[in-house]
Amino acid sequence: MEIILKQDIKGLGEKDDVVTVKPGYGRNYLIPQGFGALATVSAKKVLAENLKQAAFKQDKIKKDAEGVAERLTDVKLSIGAKAGESGKIFGAVNTIQIAEALKAQGFEVDRRRITFETEPKFVGEYVANLNLHKEVKVQVPFEVVAE
Repeated sequence: MEIILKQDIKGLGEKDDVVTVKPGYGRNYLIPQGFGALATVSAKKVLAENLKQAAFKQDKIKKDAEGVAERLTDVKLSIGAKAGESGKIFGAVNTIQIAEALKAQGFEVDRRRITFETEPKFVGEYVANLNLHKEVKVQVPFEVVAE
């Protein structure tokens, strides 16, 4: 029995895979639980069209991310933070501050897509990793300065 999976199932397959399972497993578990649908000829055609459209959308999103990554290669940020005499920052520089600094320069980047190689706890230069797409990543240098 062929089933089109509606979500990832460990040991069986990923979403939108067409898998062959025993009839009882498909009829009594996968379909009633909403984990899969019967893979009829029409359902396979619909799936193929959906995958084609999704691939087109993903390609466009990736190209947009690559364009933003190209423009971000020349960007250098400066983040102000209160610091002591030894250069240690009171608090920490976080991803929200990086996202706001990027927004001030005209780049919309979600703060959840920003990570640090090393946590900025002192005044100095650091690197922020931006995951614009699962295949497009860019590193943006930034400097933490004492206010």
